[in-house]
Amino acid sequence: MTDAREHVMRIRRNPPGLRVGVDEEMIRTLVHGFYARVREDERLGPVFSAVIGDDWDAHLDKMCDFWSSVLLLTARYSGKPMVKHIGIAGIDRALFLHWLDLFRATARELCPPEAAELFIHRAERIADSLAMGIAFARGEIPRPLSEA
Repeated sequence: MTDAREHVMRIRRNPPGLRVGVDEEMIRTLVHGFYARVREDERLGPVFSAVIGDDWDAHLDKMCDFWSSVLLLTARYSGKPMVKHIGIAGIDRALFLHWLDLFRATARELCPPEAAELFIHRAERIADSLAMGIAFARGEIPRPLSEA
C-alpha cells in the first residue's frame, strides 16, 4: 500500500471528530442550537426562511448528516452545497462573516473547547470556499473571508 493510501486509511479509522470527543449527539446539539439562533437572527433568519420555508426538520437532518460526514467521516451527506448556495439571494461576504460569528459563539457555548475549535475550523474553511465560489460565479474577484 502507498504512503498516501495508508494515511487515508488511518484517518478513516480515527476520524478528526472522534479524536476530540465529537459524537452524533454533540453534532445534533450544535446543529439544532445553532439553527435555532439563526431563525431568530434579524439578518440570517429572513434569508434562511426564504429558502427553507417550513421545512426546517429536513434541513436540520441534512445539516446533521453534513457535519457527521465532515467530522466523523460517515459519508451520510451527499449534497452539493455550492450549487445550493450560489442561487440564494442575499448571501454576501458580510452575511457569511455574520454567520461565522454566530456559529463560533454557539460552538463555544455548546461544545467542549477542543470539539468547538474543530467545528469552527472546519466551518471557517467551508464558509471560505462557499463565499469565494459564490463571488466567482457572480463575476466578482474572490478573496478569503479572513482578508479584511
